[in-house]
Amino acid sequence: MRIALLEDEQEQAQHVKGLLAERHHECDAYPTAQAFISSVLHRSYDLLILDWQIPDGTGLDVLKAIRAQLNWRIPVVFLTQRDSEQDIVQALDAGADDYLSKPARPAELAARINALARRTTPETEKEVLQFGPFTIDTQVRSIALKGEQLALTDKDFDLTLFLFQNQGRLLTREVLLERVWGLTRDINTRTVDTHMSRLRRRLGLNPDNGYRIKTIYQRGYRLEALNAVTHEVIQD
Repeated sequence: MRIALLEDEQEQAQHVKGLLAERHHECDAYPTAQAFISSVLHRSYDLLILDWQIPDGTGLDVLKAIRAQLNWRIPVVFLTQRDSEQDIVQALDAGADDYLSKPARPAELAARINALARRTTPETEKEVLQFGPFTIDTQVRSIALKGEQLALTDKDFDLTLFLFQNQGRLLTREVLLERVWGLTRDINTRTVDTHMSRLRRRLGLNPDNGYRIKTIYQRGYRLEALNAVTHEVIQD
């Protein structure tokens, strides 16, 4: 997972980053609210970890700003020395998903993160997913628009599924290359741009079908629902 950490104490930040790295998570640490919010709004993260006391505000303020500005519900965990019942309730009521006290216990931190990942990662096994007029069959790897099968390559299918599973979320080219293509080294990002251009045509992403792929300048792409479309998971 890609994790953003808000922690102004450098030693503590390095400690948490080390714990996460041991469990194969990537973590970027930021010492101020301003730097943290700017990065979260411009990059693709899977989970956020917030301290409460920071030089230019509070973790609670950051949480409220993130929830107000991001148009997808990213998991948020508080990791702080403040452990009163009132603080915990206040954070959870503001939109936090979990709350841990410092110092971080490695096994517990890993378990909480894994639990959140399971809750927020869409299940795909033995399911047919319905997004408005789009039907995605993950078993036979097919996509239909209003009942008509679309002619897509395997990579088109993988990219489409990832987009719909993360609709509303800014996806950088780096994340798309890693999650869809399995590439971690920098390559020509025209690969992503070319596929996105083709998907717009092949999927019929327009107001009539309720979705569009929006290009976020110098950042990446975001699949957006234009109308009040529904999302269903149809069990086999």
